[in-house]
Amino acid sequence: MALKYNNAQHKQYLEMIDGVGSSWVDVFRGDTEFYSAAYWDLLTGIWRAKGPVRKTDALRYMTAIKSAHTASKYVDFSIKQGILHETENPDDARSKLLTLSDDMRERLDTFFDFAVGAVRRANRSIDETGPSPEAP
Repeated sequence: MALKYNNAQHKQYLEMIDGVGSSWVDVFRGDTEFYSAAYWDLLTGIWRAKGPVRKTDALRYMTAIKSAHTASKYVDFSIKQGILHETENPDDARSKLLTLSDDMRERLDTFFDFAVGAVRRANRSIDETGPSPEAP
């Protein structure tokens, strides 16, 4: 199979991913407990919602976790760590709502700002390092 990009371009991509991954750990002030796809799915799903989400919906954000019980452990740990806030749902007493703490929303905003910049820098470097099949 003919590859579209060369080895130097592949390495540039890996360097960008490594930097973004390291920055993700920085979001949690070095706590590697949160270096997990489950937390990525949970927190970015809630971040995208920009407001309260039902706890049952948040559990479904963790696509690699098939057990609601296991997913609940991730949510409960996040609440205990002050990353998420849980409140009563005024529209449905049977459910709870989750939101990001203000501090976590700010840290995620900063992370995404860094990540977008890293993607843009990597894109320029990849273009400079070799062929760009997408270019007209």
